[in-house]
Amino acid sequence: MSTAAEHSTVPPQEPKRRTKLILGALVLASLLATLVIAALLVDVAKKQTEAQDTYFKAVELTDTTVDPAVWGKNFPIQYEMYKKTTEMEPTEFGGSTPTKHVPDAKDPRTVVAAQELDREPRLKRLWAGYAFATDYREARGHAYMLEDQLFTKRMTDFPQPGACINCHASTYTVFKEIGGGDAMKGFDETNHAKYMDISGKFKHPISCIDCHDPKTMALRVTKPAFINGIKELKASEGVKNYDVNKDATPQEMRSFVCGQCHVEYYFKGDKKTLTFPWSKGLTIENEYQDSADHVDWTHKLTGMPGLKAQHPDFETWSNGIHAKAGVSCADCHMPYKRQGATKVSEHQVRSPMLDVNASCQTCHKASEKEMKERVSTIQNRFHKTMDETYTAVDELIADIEAAQKSGVAKDRLDQARLYQRKASFYLDYSESENSNGFHAPAYSQQILAEATNAARQGQLALLGKSSDPKPLPLSEQGEKNWAAAKAKAKAAAASASPAPAASATPVVPGTTPSATPTR
Repeated sequence: MSTAAEHSTVPPQEPKRRTKLILGALVLASLLATLVIAALLVDVAKKQTEAQDTYFKAVELTDTTVDPAVWGKNFPIQYEMYKKTTEMEPTEFGGSTPTKHVPDAKDPRTVVAAQELDREPRLKRLWAGYAFATDYREARGHAYMLEDQLFTKRMTDFPQPGACINCHASTYTVFKEIGGGDAMKGFDETNHAKYMDISGKFKHPISCIDCHDPKTMALRVTKPAFINGIKELKASEGVKNYDVNKDATPQEMRSFVCGQCHVEYYFKGDKKTLTFPWSKGLTIENEYQDSADHVDWTHKLTGMPGLKAQHPDFETWSNGIHAKAGVSCADCHMPYKRQGATKVSEHQVRSPMLDVNASCQTCHKASEKEMKERVSTIQNRFHKTMDETYTAVDELIADIEAAQKSGVAKDRLDQARLYQRKASFYLDYSESENSNGFHAPAYSQQILAEATNAARQGQLALLGKSSDPKPLPLSEQGEKNWAAAKAKAKAAAASASPAPAASATPVVPGTTPSATPTR
C-alpha cells in the first residue's frame, strides 16, 4: 500500500524554500526601507545643521572687528542688505527724499535729505535760539547716520559735546580704547569731550559689532546709556541689579538693540552724561518729570527753559498694541526672509510700508492694500491733530512775546513759560517720533491733546486765570541750569563763533561719501 508522500507532486524541500524566499524578501524590503529612512533623516539633519550654521567662516571675527565689510565676508547676505541702507525712498509721511547739495568747505556732501524746516516752518519758532532751528532734515538710512551728524549745521556752526556721538557711530571698540579696556569709562570720558575733538576717532556708522557677539552672533546691548537706563527702569519696577545682557529674553533683545539709540534722552550735568529719563517709567509724563532738573536752552523769543525731545520710538512703541502683543521692533523693521535653508533677518532696516508682505502679513491676513490704508488713516489723523497742536503752541509763543512787551507780571510770565515748556516738549516728542503716530495711535493722540491743553493753559496764565493741572516746576537744580542757560545764551548773542569743520569723513558701507543713492 503506497503512502500520500509517494503520490505528491511537490518536492519535500519546496515549502522551506518558499519560506526562506519570503523571509529574504521581507528582510530586503526592511533593509531598503531602513536605508530610505536613514537617508531621509540624514537629509533632514543636514538641512537643520545648515539652518543653524548660517555662514561659512571665511574670516575670524573678534571683539575688535569693527568694519562691517569684514563681517560681510562671513555674512554676505546680511551685509548686502545693510549696504542698501544707503537707498533713499520716501513713504507717505516718512522715509527720505534725495536732495542735491552743493559741496562747500563745511559740508562735502552732494546729496542730502530734504529739509524739514521747509516742510514745517513753525519748527523754527518752536526751537527759536536752539541749533535745531537752523538745520533739521529727514532721517536717512543707518549708513548715513554718522555722516549726516558730522556735517549738519548743528555741528559745524555750534559747539557740541562728545555725548552727541553715542547714537551716530559704532562706539563699542572706541569706548573700550578710550577707557583703557573699560567701555563705561570710555563712555564717561567721551560725553564731556568736545565733539570736534573726539569725532575723528569714530570711523563707522553703526556696525555689526554694536549689536552682535562676534563669537556666538547672539544679540547684545553695547551702548552704556541703554545699559544704565534699562537698569534704572527695571529698578523702578522692583527688579534690582538688572543686567540686560543676562536677563533679557531673545525676543526682548530684538527691541532692546534698537532702543540703544531710538529713544528720548538728555545730557546730564557738567559731564554731559547721555541719560535716558527712565527712572520713573517709559511714559512721556514720567520722562517729563524725570527731566525736571534739565534745561537744553533758553527760548530766544520767550525766555522759556527749553526741553528738547529726541526720536522716542522705543518708548512710544512700548506704549502701543504691538509691544503688548510681544511684537518686537525687528519683527516689523527687520522681518525674516528665507534664503535657501537659511532664515535671515532683513538688515536694510526700513519702513514696513516698503515690504508689507514680510512685515505685516505674517500676522495680519488683510490684503496689502487694506494694510496700507489702515496705516494711512492712522497717520493722517495724527498729522491733522498735530497741525492743530502746532497752531496752539505757536499762538502761546506769540502771546508770551506780546506779554513781555506789554509789561505783564513776572509770575504770570513764568507760569506761562512753564506751560510752554510742557507744550513744546510734548509737541516735539510727537514731531521727533518716527512712526507718525503709528507705534501707539491712541497714546500719540493723547500726547498731542495734552500739548494743546498746556498751550491753552499758558495763554490763560498770562491773563491771570488759574487752571489745572498746574505746570510742573523746575527742580532746584533745574533753576540753576536755567540760569546757566540764560547766561550762555546772552554770551552767545554777544559773540557767536562757529565750530571748526569736522575732522573726519565716515566710512559709508558700499559707497563713497554721499554717493547718489540707487532706488
